[in-house]
Amino acid sequence: MMIIFYEDRNFMGRHYECMSDCADMHSYMSRCHSCRVESGCFMVYDRPNYMGNQYFFRRGEYGDYMSMMGWRDCIRSCRMIPMYRGSYRMRIYERENFGGQMHECMDDCDSFMDRYRMSDCMSCHVMDGHWLMYEHPHYRGRMMYMRPGEYRSFREMGYGGMRFMSMRRIMDSWY
Repeated sequence: MMIIFYEDRNFMGRHYECMSDCADMHSYMSRCHSCRVESGCFMVYDRPNYMGNQYFFRRGEYGDYMSMMGWRDCIRSCRMIPMYRGSYRMRIYERENFGGQMHECMDDCDSFMDRYRMSDCMSCHVMDGHWLMYEHPHYRGRMMYMRPGEYRSFREMGYGGMRFMSMRRIMDSWY
């Protein structure tokens, strides 16, 4: 798995080849305006330490990702998403700390409201697989990468003003 970051748009300027997680791109280059995913899948972030806005990249070329995503800031960190071929299972909760309605999901859901009559999702527990959660129904808006673990409060993770309304599995066919 490899992603190559370039200082300037359209793959120009100095570059940095990355094959694992990188918490702070600034130590390798002062700016990043384009990238190319040679293989694998990656989440990129507009702040160091995997914080801020996130975006999912799979194999392909992103010659001007900033205008494509509407970002004002460059990529500052990235996380490699490991390939996964097992089952998928996640519990989503209406309230923080696993409170309120709970639903166990094993496949994509394009609208929490339509499927579960759930207007908000504020915590979750990912048991199996890697997932993307989206701010709006039908996999639109800002997103958050979820790997196996407990997520007790999206607000405390820095997503206080965001509501997650859909989710999908990161499938091995995406690689």
